[in-house]
Amino acid sequence: ITQQYVKNFYLNQDQTITRKVKELVISLKVDQRMTKDEILAGYINTSYYGRGAYGIQAAARAYYRVDAKDLTVEQGAYLAALMQAPSQYDWAVASDTGRKLVKNRWNYVLDNMVEQNWLDAGKRRDMKFPVPEEPRPTPGQEGQKGYLITLANRQLAQQLMKEQGLTRAEAEQAVEAQGWNITLNIDSKKQAALEKAVETELTGRLDPDRRKVDGHVQAGAVSVDVKTGKIVALYGGEDYFKHWLSNATRRDYQPASTFKPVILAAALEHDARTQEGQPITASTIYDGTSGRQVVDGGRKVGFGPPNEDEVDYGPITVQKAMNQSVNSVFAQMGVDVGMTRVMDTAKQLGMDTEGMQAVPAQTLGSMGASPLEMAGVYATLANHGRKVTPSIVKSAEQRGRTIEMPDPIGEQVISREAADTVTSVLTGVVDDGTARKSVRDNPLRRGQQVAGKTGTSDENKSAWFVGYTPELATAVGLFGEDVKQNGKHVPLYGALGVPRVNGGGFPAQIWATYTFSVMDEVSRFDLDTKQGAAVRPSQTPSASESPSETPSETPTTSEPPVSETPSSTPPSETPSQTPSTPSQTTSSAPPSETPTEEVPGNPLDPGDQ
Repeated sequence: ITQQYVKNFYLNQDQTITRKVKELVISLKVDQRMTKDEILAGYINTSYYGRGAYGIQAAARAYYRVDAKDLTVEQGAYLAALMQAPSQYDWAVASDTGRKLVKNRWNYVLDNMVEQNWLDAGKRRDMKFPVPEEPRPTPGQEGQKGYLITLANRQLAQQLMKEQGLTRAEAEQAVEAQGWNITLNIDSKKQAALEKAVETELTGRLDPDRRKVDGHVQAGAVSVDVKTGKIVALYGGEDYFKHWLSNATRRDYQPASTFKPVILAAALEHDARTQEGQPITASTIYDGTSGRQVVDGGRKVGFGPPNEDEVDYGPITVQKAMNQSVNSVFAQMGVDVGMTRVMDTAKQLGMDTEGMQAVPAQTLGSMGASPLEMAGVYATLANHGRKVTPSIVKSAEQRGRTIEMPDPIGEQVISREAADTVTSVLTGVVDDGTARKSVRDNPLRRGQQVAGKTGTSDENKSAWFVGYTPELATAVGLFGEDVKQNGKHVPLYGALGVPRVNGGGFPAQIWATYTFSVMDEVSRFDLDTKQGAAVRPSQTPSASESPSETPSETPTTSEPPVSETPSSTPPSETPSQTPSTPSQTTSSAPPSETPTEEVPGNPLDPGDQ
């Protein structure tokens, strides 16, 4: 604590030899001249607590609107716990994990006070966690600005931790209100276009007075330049002053079926085979029966997820299964590949898999992920397997020194052929699958080639579309959150007047409106693959075992499916190759489509998980 106090009061957070020597010398002098109580007082009066608050008095005002002398024991314990990681533990913006961690630390502080006989055990048992007040608005951070600044500060702090060996608390203290001149990678035109797309396709249509669930809809989006890794646009929520937690970076909602391409990427990267020993390719045929029990080495593993609306597809190709997001196929594929390999591939592509179990249930995208993460994963696929770590900071300078930010473009993490094959397959989702209405048939498309995947989580608590062109990868997520119930996750059923909010609906509409409005020119993918919808038609089994053409996708729900009136417009890609596997029958004819009643305001396929 003496060294921390010296660093805070007399020096700075730089990890240099000169500073360390000065810290040692001054610390020895301070120990000789000050009592432990005085040193502790100096420490808590100079430490950073987040929210721009340095010192316990400022922290008491920032979090509880009281002077330090009027803090309760419970409140003081929270501020003590907060010092370890101020931003991560700030209740207003903390993730579920962050809230659990700070609560654990709060309990740790109080329990130790009891052990030291500083607090009566009976009083301790009656104490309840003191939820802090909302942050006070800071001028200049209204609208999207606060979300951009928060992410920029976080990425700069992460770089200082890596470069200078600082702790998280030290790095945050070294960044917040320390006179940094930070230049962002944000493209003003794209940022304006993304905000307009969200307003036009979503927020401008919400009516909480008419539909209570509309008040629970949160949107988040991140757009990344595939070639440079720059974050060119970000949408964190309606307004930083109204919703402090950024929907662009939150990780507490399931990405659902947007995880399926990761499973296919793992299969291709590891040359995986089915239980029968057949190579897994875009034309490999799986059993698409809803609820089919997953098998591993002849043994059932106790997992058999239903397809959307429990549709049975029978024999179905991987391409078609991706188009229609067939759960039973990808659950089996995950076990065929090996879930450890699947999760390793997810990590290589850019997902934070720390603490995640490599179990079959993860094939449904049941883990947590943010739009920022998913934009990075898909940007890596678009970049032919070369790692893209989205960066919002272009440069950071402070009093004449410049911090070198890491190159957002990293090494090759999966082979180009594997990445390009996934891209080729994902064009089928747009041209022959769950994103047809919102993306393929969008009048602004003008022939632009697109790859992407829809996703709708269990109980309709989140809905996604993550897609990319050769230049731009963008993730859009909608989340059901009741802010009045401490951020409780709630279903989106009935929002905006539709039975179910699916990834192929509003998220895909936002994506398309934004992406097609910022295109400089129409482009096509340069793919090193002979597989997938981009280079040949979707393959189907022989007529005697033809699966149902009904689209699939979404969780286990009894909600009625949402139908669409399919367009007669053919896919924009012209088939150019025949299959390489003689035993697999293909068809060059477009998939059958039966017109059904369209639900106004929800142009999407009957489901997407």
